Amino acid sequence: MLPWSKLFAAISLLLILSATGSALGQGEQKAKPKTRILFLLDASGSMLAKWEKSDRISVAKDLLAHLVDSLERHENVEVALRVYGHQFGRERNDCKDTRLEVPFSGNSTDAIKKKLAEIVPRGNTPITYSLQQAAGDFPEEKTRNVIILITDGLESCGGDPCAMSLALQKKRIFLRPFVIGIGIEPEHEKQLSCIGEYYNAADVETFQSVLTEIVTQALSQTTVSVELLNDQGKPVETNVNMTFLNALTGQPEYNYVHYQSTEGKPDMLDIDALLSYDLVVNTVPAVVERNISIKPGMHNVIRVKAPQGILHLRQDGPSPYGTLAALVRRQGSPQTLHVQVFGEQQKYLAGIYDLEVLTVPRIYLQDVEIKQGQTNAIAIPPPGQVAISSQMKGYGSIYLMEEGGGQRWLSNLPEENSKITMALQPGNYRLVYRIKNAQASKFTEVKDFNIKSGATTTVKIFNR
Repeated sequence: MLPWSKLFAAISLLLILSATGSALGQGEQKAKPKTRILFLLDASGSMLAKWEKSDRISVAKDLLAHLVDSLERHENVEVALRVYGHQFGRERNDCKDTRLEVPFSGNSTDAIKKKLAEIVPRGNTPITYSLQQAAGDFPEEKTRNVIILITDGLESCGGDPCAMSLALQKKRIFLRPFVIGIGIEPEHEKQLSCIGEYYNAADVETFQSVLTEIVTQALSQTTVSVELLNDQGKPVETNVNMTFLNALTGQPEYNYVHYQSTEGKPDMLDIDALLSYDLVVNTVPAVVERNISIKPGMHNVIRVKAPQGILHLRQDGPSPYGTLAALVRRQGSPQTLHVQVFGEQQKYLAGIYDLEVLTVPRIYLQDVEIKQGQTNAIAIPPPGQVAISSQMKGYGSIYLMEEGGGQRWLSNLPEENSKITMALQPGNYRLVYRIKNAQASKFTEVKDFNIKSGATTTVKIFNR
């Protein structure tokens, strides 16, 4: 057996760094959440198989005993022990042979070491049922719940441990589990790797190093910085909302507004490395980075290409529209990205856009280019107005007269108002109108008129 000095030194250094937050000092440190680690140990009959100079169960028990002894020095960590396959022999074929042998507490080390010494492998491998029961092992208070499964075999009771693990992770019962396989054949590893982060302990030395690595991932401080890059790959963009989504559940885990110092350095953010994330940079349109890679226990730099430019919409002269806006869409897309009010300046990702200005009639601007770091200013001419005066209320519509003699319907006129003023873009129009007391369609009036920018055109309708 290897000496324990390496394991003890690694855990001790980890606990010091975790307690002081010295690695990346960002000023005042937030209180670290409590971490609860449940060791789920396989004690089925196959764990009696020889392994180097000992057997599998003896090595596993010896390593766990030393590990929990080292973890006792950390005031913000609690450990517990659940075992399966140890209460009944294989001849009974008991698929509910699992038990929480030592529950979580502030000082469970001695109880775990004592219980480990008593365990004798006997029965089946009910991994799925054990995971299901483990959900109740964690107290309901909000903590970082971690499961470390140590097994030398596959599910033997017909369950689906991968589906069970996924369901419990989605419910936030525990974070991504760790699975250590002892003597697992390569063709069977896929059946365990879907449960969580899988490690193959091919020999005793690897088993020891894997345990140390897992505890490091579970307890060490992990930070990230997000660099928002321009077209040249330089991190110049900032002041953008960012969301770290749980890649498994789609729920937001962290929301930030990006910050960058005057020296051009983004700040460092604490993040839980035991979750998988999708990063959404909430530019217009948003940039989504799926399953971003985060290495536990170190500082990670995430680089996202998000070059932005500015679109400035303005209207020359007075605006009888009141508040005028435009629908902004990606080139060729029917989906509206943003409704931009005239007079405002809005950032967009560099690219080509289509605009639909909500004038009457609508103005369509195609292939509007937004360049990184530049402002594209777009102005439209001021409209004119039509003033419709009638002695009585009625029914009518406004049409745009098109080249070639065609007409295109624009809007209906309000039925309860005999005097109407509305803004129209310069052009040729037609009014089609019938007063309410006219008793036949033949009394419909048709009047053509012209609208000039900034001018008012009066159209009168007389009672017949």
